[in-house]
Amino acid sequence: MQVLEKTSSRSATPTEPALDKRDWIAGLEKGLSIIEAFDDANPRMTASQAGERCGMTRTAARRYLLTLQHLGYVASDGKLFWLTPRVLRLGQSYLESARLPRVVQPFLQRVTAGTQEIAYVCVMDGDDIVYVARNGPNRSMNTGFVLGARVPAQVTAAGMLMLSMRDPAWLERWLTEHELKAYTSHTIASKDRLRLELARIRMQGWAVSEQQLELNFRGVAVPLMDRHGDMMGALSVSMPMGNESTEDALRRVLGVLQETARAMRNLL
Repeated sequence: MQVLEKTSSRSATPTEPALDKRDWIAGLEKGLSIIEAFDDANPRMTASQAGERCGMTRTAARRYLLTLQHLGYVASDGKLFWLTPRVLRLGQSYLESARLPRVVQPFLQRVTAGTQEIAYVCVMDGDDIVYVARNGPNRSMNTGFVLGARVPAQVTAAGMLMLSMRDPAWLERWLTEHELKAYTSHTIASKDRLRLELARIRMQGWAVSEQQLELNFRGVAVPLMDRHGDMMGALSVSMPMGNESTEDALRRVLGVLQETARAMRNLL
């Protein structure tokens, strides 16, 4: 049986099955790659720019963009193209249909009540974590962890926790190939230091991250395991640091997180 190697730039997860070449629809992959090419640095692009980012010719990129425009996912002024709010339907379909966000919501309310902090559940997608459930008050944060937000795994407690629990061979490949970006002066941007931190997190079974993505904010995370012992994601809280020490914060929130994660296990 022939299988198709991945052509997407995103990191494959260890559990992704190989795809029979006969089942692969190239046009679907290319159309989605056009949508994913838009980001904060490239909110509006010409067909040439989109094609360059997606590894296709200007003519091919233009055809995909015009098709997406016809479907309502893209708008254009005749030269530049940009995404429309209709794209949000794709993410909303996941939030409304996936079982995990629905199951965990009542438990997030328990975490918020017990810690007075914002509670999240997130999963890994490529090099990022994605927030799929949330409970708690809105706060003035530059990073704003709203539902569907994507954050580099290396700079969050939940992301480091999920990285630490990957297969060691996979993790070493990830560290070798991945470029670590510094977001603050506290970001762990050294691969040797990150290896040590991930090993420590794996051993203790929980993670804390302080000021790695945004100054004066701290995150604490524990794994969400299903009844078979497989990791489904991470349960975490985010909080302003204020004058509270790391030790005091952990005494206040870690037990609540661990107890809630255990209570969820048979439901996942």
